[in-house]
Amino acid sequence: MISNHWNELIAGLPGAHLLQSYEWSQVKARYGWQPLYLLWTGDGQVMVSTLEPADLDGIDAGAVTAAVLIQKKDVIRRGFAARLCILYCPKGPLLRWDDPLLRGRVLNDLQSFARRQGAIFLKLDPDVVLGRGLPGSENDAPDAGGGAVLAELLARGWRYSDEQIQFKNTVLLDVAAGDDELLARMKQKTRYNVRLALKKGVSVRQGTPADWPMLYKMYAETSLRDGFVIRGRAYYETVWNTFAHCSSALIAEAEGEPIAAVYLFHFAGRAYYLYGMSREAQRDKMPNYLLQWEAMRWARERGCQVYDLWGAPDEFKESDPLWGVFRFKEGLGGQVQRSMGAWDYAPNPLWYAIYTRAMPRLLDLMRSRGKARTRQQMSA
Repeated sequence: MISNHWNELIAGLPGAHLLQSYEWSQVKARYGWQPLYLLWTGDGQVMVSTLEPADLDGIDAGAVTAAVLIQKKDVIRRGFAARLCILYCPKGPLLRWDDPLLRGRVLNDLQSFARRQGAIFLKLDPDVVLGRGLPGSENDAPDAGGGAVLAELLARGWRYSDEQIQFKNTVLLDVAAGDDELLARMKQKTRYNVRLALKKGVSVRQGTPADWPMLYKMYAETSLRDGFVIRGRAYYETVWNTFAHCSSALIAEAEGEPIAAVYLFHFAGRAYYLYGMSREAQRDKMPNYLLQWEAMRWARERGCQVYDLWGAPDEFKESDPLWGVFRFKEGLGGQVQRSMGAWDYAPNPLWYAIYTRAMPRLLDLMRSRGKARTRQQMSA
């Protein structure tokens, strides 16, 4: 299968990520994004592909030195601005960022590609690590290599993006160890709450497609309670269907009723916690602690070395909206990873300025409509 071949070609590259997978490209293609796939090989060749059957024939994974899935969306389709588009590389490109020659070659090619496509901007947000551990703590470990990448981007005229699509910081768990070691790494209160959930009769089962309506309703309830915007139910069902072979819902139940759930994915040796949801009822039974414990074991059973808890504050301060969620994740025994976030290359500064002035207002409108739609669906 073509999808398997693309995934095989990128799985061994540094930073191989779920959002660079063929499956993710197909999800986004359903919602207006055209996928483009670029490969660099050791002989100096760069290939641009739309993954037609013959596009990847004869390419050996060992020859690939860098790769990227680029998502393209037309902005204005008629008139003089027909070629205007935006380009986004979610968690890409994938390469050895500490190789300055390869890095320079890839950035040169991406900048040329953006100009040829008529892009207002090209956004990239690879997991280029700036440091690990809490800033200013005894575990703070800055990464000089990440600083070198930022310096080159600035020298080339890239700009730190006002529109950060993904979390730039996250918490990672090493899940290759046995149960005893995983429990020992947790903070005492977290370990206590895992056991408390079991004592209070909480159980965890794997979900099935029959659970999707219930899961979406619970996710909608969570979004309204915690103040974040979600998409319509059809979007999540597209995701769950597309990734059915490498994802699973874990559902916590008490007294026969679902009270919390997580949706997990795995790709290239890493597991991801993308969606979490819970009900207000029976939260005192600590279902989320037990769910994350079972998620660690789920990841290990699928050969993953790392479990990505998907998100940490931009600034590690108690005033940050993610602070409470972060403290929960930190208690599981993970390590903070700080990355460079999203950067934009703008071939046309005038269109970029117009777009970036208009986009915040448009996003505010979309968020307002999204919350209203979620409330309507909940009351239906």
